[in-house]
This record gives sequence, structure tokens and C-alpha cells, in this order.
Amino acid sequence: MNTSPQVLIDTDLPLPLFLRGKVRDTYDLGEKLLIIATDRISAFDSVLPCGIPDKGRVLNQLSAFWFRKTENIVPNHLTEAVSEVSQLDNYLPPARRFTYPAYLAGRSMIVTRVKRLPIECVVRGYISGSAWAEYRDQGTINGEPMPKGLKESQELPEPLFTPTTKEESGHDLPLSMDDVKAMVGGTLAHEIKEKSLAIYDYARDYARARDIIVADTKMEFGLDGERLILIDELLTPDS
Repeated sequence: MNTSPQVLIDTDLPLPLFLRGKVRDTYDLGEKLLIIATDRISAFDSVLPCGIPDKGRVLNQLSAFWFRKTENIVPNHLTEAVSEVSQLDNYLPPARRFTYPAYLAGRSMIVTRVKRLPIECVVRGYISGSAWAEYRDQGTINGEPMPKGLKESQELPEPLFTPTTKEESGHDLPLSMDDVKAMVGGTLAHEIKEKSLAIYDYARDYARARDIIVADTKMEFGLDGERLILIDELLTPDS
């Protein structure tokens, strides 16, 4: 008997597909969206052919946890996490309802539809990964000069906001604050930076009290009218 855990790679619901990302599938519910975290693995700008059992559940539930924890810092798009598939009845008229697959429970959420901003908001509290490589070779992080003598993976004197583009394919490209201002305007650019740093500070302190290091993370934002909204995922192993 095969007792291996089931891996969810693809979804195929009888709903309009809004977006299929590297890991998440998003369906159109009308006024809301249904985001499903699959078990797909995205690495080096590619989706690998295998998956990790229950990875999507971990991503989904961590995001929901952090969205709730940080909603006093900035509002987010989470309407509710799906723990029972019957919750979907609240968002679909009777004529559009169907037999919901059990896998939706625990790995999906209902979110508000917003206008996504094309910026990856990266905050770094430690000098590691690509930030270390740039510092080692050029003495800068995201193009900004840094103090001499920093060691790999040490905590930075203060967290850095190092935004990038959000590319559909290939590598994301570094953005300066002037670039961000040119894209969204000065007022919104400063709000994005302020909220990104505030979320990182909160998460770093929360995790540190539990002997966990949040070295860096990325966030995405959107606009609900003129209101800045935190979207996508938050403080997961993928982000």
C-alpha cells in the first residue's frame, strides 16, 4: 500500500483562473479572490518538477498568522483563511457552487482584490545571501556604501530597505528609493518603506524572543483605492 504523503502540484477548479504563479494559484470569486498555496517548489527563477508534501499548508497558515499579527501596522488583503471548505459558500452564489476539493482546507485563503504594485519590498536585518556577495565584492548593499569590516551573516547596525522589481521571468532588479518614487510617487514610496521596516522590526523581535532569526524577508503591497494594503504572503520560508 502506498502511504506516501500526497503532493499538490496543480489545481483545476471550475472557476475563472485569475493568476497562476510559481507556487500559488488564484481564482476569481467576483468581489474576492481565492488563493491556493500548492506544494510546488520555486528556486532560481524556475519551478521544479517535484513538490514538498504540505508545503502549501505551511505557507498559507504562516501567512495568515503574520497577517493577523501585523494588521495594526498596515492593513492586509486577508478576508479569512479557509479551514473548512464550506466557507466558500459565503463567496459564491448557489449557481456557481460545486463540490469543493478537500485540499482547499488549510492551504487557501479568501482575499480582497487590490491593484498590485510592481515592487518587491525586501528588508534585510543581516548581511547574507546576495547582500553579502555584493558587499564582499563592492562594499555596498543595494548600491549604497556600507561600513567596512562587516562579516558574513552578522546583524546589520539597522535593517535596510532594499527593494527590487517584480519580474515575470528572470531575475528581479535592484531599485533605489529614487526609482521607487518615480514608480509610485514620493509619498507612497516613503509609506511603503516605513511599513516594510515596521513589519520586519515587529517580526524580528517576535521571532527573536522564541530563538528564531529572521535574517531578511520580502513583502508585496497593493492599493485598495488610495489605501496601502499588504498582499501576497508574509514571513514564510519562501519569502
